[in-house]
Amino acid sequence: QYAELKDQPSVTKDGIAVNLLLNAGLRVDLMHLDHTGAIGIGLFRTEIPFMVESETPTVDRQQEIYATVYERAGDRPVTFRTLDAGGDKVLPYWDAEESEENPAMGWRAIRVSLDRPALMRDQLRSLIRAAAGKTLRVMFPMVTEVVELTRARRRSQLMPSTVRAGVMLEVPGLIFQLPALTKRVDFISVGSNDMLQFLFAADRGNPMVASRYDDLAPAAINFLGQVARHCAETQTDLSLCGEMAGDPLAAMTLIGLGYRNLSMSAPSIGPVKAMVRSLDVGALESYLSGLSQSPAHSLREKLRAFAADHGVMV
Repeated sequence: QYAELKDQPSVTKDGIAVNLLLNAGLRVDLMHLDHTGAIGIGLFRTEIPFMVESETPTVDRQQEIYATVYERAGDRPVTFRTLDAGGDKVLPYWDAEESEENPAMGWRAIRVSLDRPALMRDQLRSLIRAAAGKTLRVMFPMVTEVVELTRARRRSQLMPSTVRAGVMLEVPGLIFQLPALTKRVDFISVGSNDMLQFLFAADRGNPMVASRYDDLAPAAINFLGQVARHCAETQTDLSLCGEMAGDPLAAMTLIGLGYRNLSMSAPSIGPVKAMVRSLDVGALESYLSGLSQSPAHSLREKLRAFAADHGVMV
């Protein structure tokens, strides 16, 4: 059923296009571009090649890896996330750091890159060479405040006009700097997995608390809606990557909030496209507007009822 949709447009019943992109991290993932009909790669996790190497990849080795990604993607867009190592993503050839009690909120992602600027410069140099004149989309993970983005761009010394730079919005505090942020980036990508666990102060890897929050809780929907509205007002490209994007019911909600670029794992693209093609966004927007002040733990069942009443395939 989903294979039959591969070449069909991802457009809602009322004519709104929703771009479905692929999350990838290894070259083997790239074959799914053709199998799924994804329009591009919304998140290439550059730390995964680092994790399978026996030592820090050289500039030439990184360039080889990234050039293969471009080759397999063809004319389809690719967004590379800079190194998101540290914390629980340990690189075995790095000097062991002192154990962290909460690695998800510790020394990782852009914090590592800012402390090791040569590592970041080498990675960006490799990406630019691999792009070979094409527009390079690169995003910095776990940015907590605008000054971190400013420092990263300054220290990289490698931001020509062909580079479109963005950030992953994973730390809720960054929402309070959205006006300053959108003046300095070309795009924003919400990383829903980390964003939700930080928003609710609940470790998604801890079974004792992971089920205590829902990604369709009013707080999450209001947060995501505020980001979408600001990006629409400032004409800032916006996407979301994470488990929410691959869940048809959550993806339906995101579209109702204004998200038009969703990046997900390969098996999710077929079910999400089926949902998109059965959805009337106008009706959903009206429905969502009446739920924002709900005191409920979750809006999941109300949204599921909307889908059932309107024939949306979730």
